[in-house]
This record gives sequence, structure tokens and C-alpha cells, in this order.
Amino acid sequence: MEPVLTFRGRAVTSTDVVAIQTLISSQPGASRRALSQALCEAWDWRQDNGALRDQVCRSLLLALDRAGHVTLPPVRFRPPNPLARRAAPVPWTVDETPIATSLKALGPLEVRQVHRTEDEAQWNGLVQTHHYLGYTQPVGEQLKYLVLAGERPVACVSFSSAPRHLGPRDRYLGWNAEQRRRNVRFVAYHSRYLILPWVRVPHLASHLLGRLTRRLAHDWEQAYGHPVYFVETFVDPSRFRGTCYRAANWVDLGQTTGRGKDDHTNRPNRPRKDVLGYPLTPRFRERLTGAA
Repeated sequence: MEPVLTFRGRAVTSTDVVAIQTLISSQPGASRRALSQALCEAWDWRQDNGALRDQVCRSLLLALDRAGHVTLPPVRFRPPNPLARRAAPVPWTVDETPIATSLKALGPLEVRQVHRTEDEAQWNGLVQTHHYLGYTQPVGEQLKYLVLAGERPVACVSFSSAPRHLGPRDRYLGWNAEQRRRNVRFVAYHSRYLILPWVRVPHLASHLLGRLTRRLAHDWEQAYGHPVYFVETFVDPSRFRGTCYRAANWVDLGQTTGRGKDDHTNRPNRPRKDVLGYPLTPRFRERLTGAA
């Protein structure tokens, strides 16, 4: 049976639509939240931790309503959107005395994971002030690392949840749509990399990449209960050559199409980016194309 809609990897058939509309009609006083929870229970649609996929189900119901397949009850309550009201990070004042030395002379480096700690505000402020893209709130799971030489910060690095669709990565891994849907949570996206502008230390960037990729899977599992097996990033070739990544043995996977995830025109609407990736285990393909 042909699906009338496919949402987040789930195909919804005309039989499903009839069952959903019957569920809605049988509970005329129910809210949209109650209906989505009831549908999750009926489908046994759950997250990996066993919780109902309530938010995803509500989005599915809204998509079906907008497409005219079902009729939802009116919205009762619109909760405030914290993302729309989020304040920009506060600039952080630090010692900007130039550091120009060798990696060996720089001395021991402390790599501190600061997400959900008292140091996260400093990380956010430094990235907002000194990274050319500024600070953007990461989506989904995330880790942030502040690198210090003594008491002085020298670098800020972050990783977050990977985009669901990325052609060069998907071709490199060789997974199909179902394997990607099931296992994309085991891929991390390297979202920000900032060596503070007054720091001039040859090989520091590639050295830190090596240290971070060795601990990333463990740190991710400590924070979220599962590891990651592969990490990827974008490099804007009009600004950078990606030398530190290549020096740290990251693999060139290809280029983006320049269309973005919400494209409806099939024409480039943003700069094309180089995509680079790094396996965190020798068996990364086996783990990412196999069962969760």
C-alpha cells in the first residue's frame, strides 16, 4: 500500500489515516498532546530510552492535518518558545596577551568539558565574540570543550548531533535510508572550532583534534548513554583549507550541494562546503550499517 505521507522515516498509509481519524473522533474533548500520546501508545512508538515519541508524533499529526488527511482539534495552549527569547551570550573578558610559542613550550593543556557546567557561559561568550560565525545554540545532544594553558583559555571546541541527511557522508558510510534513520545518532557533528585569535602555536589545532577524537566516544556515552562512532565537519573553502583536519588524518568526503536541508528549488542558495570525517573506531561501518 502506497504511503500518503512519510515522516521521520515512518510511512503513514491510508489505513493508518483512517485509524488516526477514528482515534481523534472517539475522543472529542482530548487535546492534541493527549491524542499524540494515545497514538504513540497504539503504535508503541518510543525513543531509545523507552519514552514515548510524543513531540515527533505531534509534528506528524500536524503534518497530516495541514495536508488535509485528518482534522485536529483547535490548539488550546501555545507554550512560550525559549529559543525565540534566548539572549545572546555575554562577552567574556580574558587576558589577550599574545601567545606565540611552540606546542612543547606551551606546556600541559587542560581539556575541560563544560556543557552544563559553570564554565559554559565563558565558552559561549568567547565563541560569540571571536568565532566568525558567532554563537548558535547547538541542536540535540552536544558537548563543549574549553582548552586551557594554565589558567588561560586557548581554544573552544564543540560537537553536536549530526544532520540526518548529508550526501557525501552517506555515500562514504554506505548505509541505506533505514540504517541512517536508526543509527545517525551514533554520528557527531563538529560544529565549532575556535583557536583564540591571539594564540599563535604551530600544530596546536591538529594536536587538539587528535586529543578530542580519542576521548569523544567515551565522553558522549558518559553524557548520553551511547557512544558515537564517526564525526564529521564542514569547511568553507572560500575561507579555509582544512589543513589541521587533514594533518589529523580526517578524510575528505566531498562537497555539499549548497542547497541546505530545507531546499525546495534544487538550486544552490548558500556556499558549498567541504565535508570531512573521522572514524572513531576501526569497525565504524559495521556499527553504523548494522543493528542499533
